[in-house]
Amino acid sequence: MTARFDAVGLIVSGMAASVTFYRRLGFAFPEGSETAPHAEAGLPGGIRLLLDTEDTVRSFHPGWRPPAGGGRHSLALRCDTPQEVDALYEELTGAGYRGELKPWDAVWGQRYAVVNDPDGNGVDLFAPLPQ
Repeated sequence: MTARFDAVGLIVSGMAASVTFYRRLGFAFPEGSETAPHAEAGLPGGIRLLLDTEDTVRSFHPGWRPPAGGGRHSLALRCDTPQEVDALYEELTGAGYRGELKPWDAVWGQRYAVVNDPDGNGVDLFAPLPQ
């Protein structure tokens, strides 16, 4: 038997806010996902992004509590150009989402920025810098 990577799952405090945020980033959640207890968006390559509400998780795991403190993971989204990183960061922060790190040229050769989703999970935006 061989296990293969299939999905990334996030537990969200508000489905509508999370679906709205990830749709802005191009994730194609089906209509009606805003009010569902579980939502999935297919990604290129067959991977899926899964969102479950805290109440859904509690129904399967009584006594579950969300972790204290900030997010401990992030999603990394590759943009086509450094300018796209800047534009997407400005679009998201202009819409009221919290910017964690403003766009900058990282020493490893990428334009990089971080925006937090509605639950404080980091979403890294990056693009290779011209050589």
